Amino acid sequence: MDQPESKVKFAPALERGARILDHVARSKGFLSLSDLSRELKIARSTVHTLCHTLVQLELLLRRNDQTFQLGPHVMRWSNAFTQQSDVAAEFATIWDQETELPGATITLTVLEGSEVVYIAARNSAVSHSLIEFRAGMRLPAAFTATGKAFLSHFSDFEVRKLFPEGLPAGLTPKSVQDMERLLDELREIRKAGYSCDDEQVAEGIICFGASVLDSRNRPIAGVAVSHPAEMLNNVERSRIIANVQRIATRLSHRMGADLSMARLVHQRKNDESAKE
Repeated sequence: MDQPESKVKFAPALERGARILDHVARSKGFLSLSDLSRELKIARSTVHTLCHTLVQLELLLRRNDQTFQLGPHVMRWSNAFTQQSDVAAEFATIWDQETELPGATITLTVLEGSEVVYIAARNSAVSHSLIEFRAGMRLPAAFTATGKAFLSHFSDFEVRKLFPEGLPAGLTPKSVQDMERLLDELREIRKAGYSCDDEQVAEGIICFGASVLDSRNRPIAGVAVSHPAEMLNNVERSRIIANVQRIATRLSHRMGADLSMARLVHQRKNDESAKE
């Protein structure tokens, strides 16, 4: 009989090998044995043995200066991961587990140009009376929660370039129509970690969104929870925001994202935006 998962011990060598690979992958320069030993606080003799094994397995390459870089075997895993990962399929495996929001609609979109395209939607009976999201539906990215989440990963220059003739005609009186206001919204999204469409797509509907990141920490999809505005109080609002962030985090993790690194990149974009 298998042991309970909580009682199964880690294999120390495997865990340390994974730490070495992670550290080499995240480093901006090439690291030596001494660098790895010092920075990971692992004995140099242990690092030497592990790195020798990783080189033999082509998970690391030893450079002429005796520093290390990732090896070609990692790319084989990366390609296999990409082929086996489907964000829509992963979304489908978790959306029915999110049953704590009976009045909400959950959607998944991808970005195409300046529009988002809906690739999956679970419409609730309550929200359905105000707007029906369906696969293949297109909406301006500047107005939707998922679109704003996507755009928050762009620089101000890239956002302006995406709308060379200005923002599209509004869908409701609340749709953002000023580029500077949109850029202000994107700065707030980077700080908050979620986006909000406050009746910019449909009157009476508020949507909260977040980005789904891939293994390169690039946004590949956006997930949103939509809810009737009249049913939304502060407690419900907080619950929905936590819900959409949890779904996006779970999907990003399944897609191989490094979320701690992604947060640093987001902060850097906000700092650059403040200087423009």
